[in-house]
Amino acid sequence: MLDVTDDTLTARVNHWLSEFGRALAAGDAAAVAALFRPDSHWRDLVAFSWGISTTSGVEKIAAALVRHNARAKAGSFALDPARSAPCMVVRGGGAAIEAFFRFETAHARGQGVLRLDPTARKGDLHQAWTLFTATDEIKGHEEQVGSRRPRGQAWSRDFAGPNWQDQRHAEAAYADRDPDVLVVGGGQAGMSIAARLNQLGIDTLVVDREKRIGDNWRLRYHALTLHNQVQVNHFPYMPFPPNFPTYIPKDKLANWFESYAEAMEINFWTETEFVGAVRVEKTGRWEAQLRRADGSTRTLRPKHVVMANSASGTPNLPEIAGLANFKGEVIHASGYRNADLWVGRPVLVIGTGTSGHDIAQDLVSNGSRPTLVQRNPTLILNVEPTAQLPYTIYNEGRALEECDLIAASMPLALFEEAHRLMAQKAREMDSELHAQLRRAGFRINETDKTGWQFMFLNRGGGYYFNVGASNLIAEGKLPVAQFADIEAFVADGARMKSGATLRADLIVLATGYKNQGHLVQKFFGDEVAGRVGRVWGINAETQELNSMFTHTGQPGLWFIAGSFAQCRINSKYLALQMKAVEEGLAEPRL
Repeated sequence: MLDVTDDTLTARVNHWLSEFGRALAAGDAAAVAALFRPDSHWRDLVAFSWGISTTSGVEKIAAALVRHNARAKAGSFALDPARSAPCMVVRGGGAAIEAFFRFETAHARGQGVLRLDPTARKGDLHQAWTLFTATDEIKGHEEQVGSRRPRGQAWSRDFAGPNWQDQRHAEAAYADRDPDVLVVGGGQAGMSIAARLNQLGIDTLVVDREKRIGDNWRLRYHALTLHNQVQVNHFPYMPFPPNFPTYIPKDKLANWFESYAEAMEINFWTETEFVGAVRVEKTGRWEAQLRRADGSTRTLRPKHVVMANSASGTPNLPEIAGLANFKGEVIHASGYRNADLWVGRPVLVIGTGTSGHDIAQDLVSNGSRPTLVQRNPTLILNVEPTAQLPYTIYNEGRALEECDLIAASMPLALFEEAHRLMAQKAREMDSELHAQLRRAGFRINETDKTGWQFMFLNRGGGYYFNVGASNLIAEGKLPVAQFADIEAFVADGARMKSGATLRADLIVLATGYKNQGHLVQKFFGDEVAGRVGRVWGINAETQELNSMFTHTGQPGLWFIAGSFAQCRINSKYLALQMKAVEEGLAEPRL
């Protein structure tokens, strides 16, 4: 039986790290391979390769580590005293000894997570199941936080010169310079990467077409509240205050965006539309065209453009045969605000993802008469506790940074297996609700095996966290119709194949959003779009998201999107890659 005392686990991890460092230093691929079990995984974030990669299989891992270490020169592997001690855990259905460690490379200080298989040994060594390595900071280019915070003007004041406010206005105006980085989009993705770049000393401007910072949340429908919990959703550097509610209302969140931009000194242009950009290879800069609120245009020449305009920011408006026959109002879900104009009136809401359910519930609750029209089977989870299962690690009392490391350390195979188990548990936990919905004519997604988060990563939706709309359906208070049963759209609604007419004064298209990839051709042209390829969605070969958070096929063009947690975690590694390019440590394109 494995001795699981703290001292024994620590000794086993220290032994492995020592042998790993020795084998790497010697460039001995066979010795490295002996440290890993056959089906092991190594995920690297900017430590060995200046990029993001996952490698699976012991021989491939050993060869890749030795190859990359010829440049990285990694060493000084040791347990991280600032993190939790090694302990036994279950990840992806398997038991492991999990440990946090630190190391150094020629140009950086790194941190990592090691998982040893307690049942797999070679000699006196436990073999690794997963290894995660990540750059924490680049030597000589550390973040300007904590002990390295700017000193300000307290001890060398210029009473005749500009004060802090004057300097901030000048910095944000860009009257006499270009930013190094232009970030397109001011949601959580744009905010996160701008804050990270600022702390690395990279001059960054965020542009957004809305009138106020936070309007991308503020202008959504009246009842919107986040569907995951506050402890998962913090921004980099500035956690939400302890009095914030578990589920944050959209207006409170929007106001926090403004506070965050001010506190983090993010240069931000509102009411500014990104028109497009052309790369000038001779200068290594973009010529980016911006349209300001007064109709004027401004050309900026940044070295980098970061597309942070959301994985779900552009409405998807499918061609629906015969919809033009309808004489009432048709809007996309993004244009819905509240039920005020529709009290007592019939409405069709087409689409049964989160937006469709929320809008239908808002209409019912405020005296409208909606019918929810289902196009495809939908995954339904109760918001508590089922939908929160993937965030269990954030409820264990660990520091946020430690939780983020664990989340980032999960290779795709392990991540997928963990979510397969959670999806199975979720189906069992919500089985009674699902049975009620089926009786009401709602189709439950029966084919999904990996849960809502993989749906989000692969297609950006297809699920709903039940905060009450499912109960309304089950109770018969929110009727459901199947899109396949509609024969034709007519002037006053939808004529069903049964001959009945679903009357409507309004049709809401809750038909989802397009991902960032569709905008590449529009803003950058066919050639750049061809280099970049697909954006978002898991690439089975690389085991990473396509073109997200890392180098793309187009030098100087980067993408960031996703949930608050995804943006908080991955913005760090995206910023470090960009800093490495700026300092000549990495090529502009891998």
